[in-house]
Amino acid sequence: MRKASVIELTDEQAQALRRWARSNMVSVRLARRARIILLAAEGHDNIEIAQKLGIGRVQVGRWRERFAQGGLAGIEADLPGRGRKAQIDAQAIVRLTTQTTPAGATHWSTRRLADQAGISEASVRRIWHTHGLKPHLIETFKVSRDPRFAEKLEDIVGLYLSPPEHALVLCCDEKSQVQALDRTQPGLPLKKGRAATMTHDYKRHGTTTLFAALNTLDGAVIARCEERHRHIEWLKFLRQIDRETPKDKEVHLICDNYATHKHPKVKEWLERHPRFHVHFTPTSASWLNMVERFFRDITTARLRRGVFRSVPELIKAIEEYIALHNKNPNPFVWTAKANDILQKVIRANRRLSAKNNDALH
Repeated sequence: MRKASVIELTDEQAQALRRWARSNMVSVRLARRARIILLAAEGHDNIEIAQKLGIGRVQVGRWRERFAQGGLAGIEADLPGRGRKAQIDAQAIVRLTTQTTPAGATHWSTRRLADQAGISEASVRRIWHTHGLKPHLIETFKVSRDPRFAEKLEDIVGLYLSPPEHALVLCCDEKSQVQALDRTQPGLPLKKGRAATMTHDYKRHGTTTLFAALNTLDGAVIARCEERHRHIEWLKFLRQIDRETPKDKEVHLICDNYATHKHPKVKEWLERHPRFHVHFTPTSASWLNMVERFFRDITTARLRRGVFRSVPELIKAIEEYIALHNKNPNPFVWTAKANDILQKVIRANRRLSAKNNDALH
């Protein structure tokens, strides 16, 4: 009859085994193996140890033998090859998703990739979810190439974070081609278990241009609607700002580089009104102008799902929204520092340059 291996422990082995047996930081399996070896060292046979620990005799014998042959290292880890074999190489799926494209398409779908890799769609979906991959989505971007980007950035962010005393900072822009859209059929209202509905097609009844100036101090908006957005309409808007702001305050206007804002007649008007100071955003950096945030709000809250049967009806809706906004305005708080933004733009330009060099080679 085969005899169980005799277990003799050194002081270091005994200390390590007792630490594992008592610890809450090691796995339950390792703690159980440590107790098996400690009981074996006390002279208990396999049957007694199995009864004390509530486990099988064969399991006790296996770990007793493993310790006799390999010491602490013999029981600390499972033998290689034990456990369920991995069927799916997740990293290979990630590489396929991020570094290749399918034949005849621009991006992978779960079905295409599952067919390519010989696995189920559910497995592809699970791997994508784990690694945060969404091949069906794409985000647009535009990195500014303005040679004076840093200078203009610091100027505008400085106005946001440390505005001059006794002055107003107004973010100005036009939202052009705002369409008066009427739906071809009436939609159904929102109800329990069903979203509101509207037809995908529409009737066009003309457009208007919304001129807006957002006060960075309190969030109030000065606005007007015009049929076109030439320098003539821009001058009308500047005169309105001049009328509706205190005469004893300097006015700093943040604008983009649209040609209308730099027209010779506009420059002449600004020279005759020295309290006005214009600060231009860098090219391809309209996101620096906080009025764009207001335009987004009015689009999502009032315009996108609105039904307008004429341009006057559209203008009335816009004016009502702005009047309601100005009753209790909330300023948008700018938190990003100029240096942080500049570093992101530098990194983006480096990546784009590297991509262009790779494409050329």
